[in-house]
Amino acid sequence: MTIQLWCLFIAGLLHPLSKLPLIKAQAQCPGGYDNNNPREQQASLTGWGKRALAAHQNQIESLPLFASGVLVTMVADVSSSMVSFLAITYVIARIVYLILYVKDISTLRSLIWIIGYLSSLALLISPAWGN
Repeated sequence: MTIQLWCLFIAGLLHPLSKLPLIKAQAQCPGGYDNNNPREQQASLTGWGKRALAAHQNQIESLPLFASGVLVTMVADVSSSMVSFLAITYVIARIVYLILYVKDISTLRSLIWIIGYLSSLALLISPAWGN
């Protein structure tokens, strides 16, 4: 299995992992975690809990572009150290992004988001620059 496919697998694992801070925030609400109406409870979160929700949602939103980029590299048979680097960069950027979002470090978070986004775009156009 290629590095980019492993990175895609890890990115898929970031979905439930990015929800862990959100679950913690919901558990700290009066009455604890509301499994009957979790989205309603999430909508009422404030502070770091609200940021945890936004970070989790952003993780879900970012995966399709990255997955598309990885799949393009596979279909076009583009395998280079640059492709591996871009896939690893995306995963690291997303992990750092989630931490920075919950901790409310907004400027650095935005810069890290750009790095992850550009990594995904570069994977999408990787057939243009070849193997």
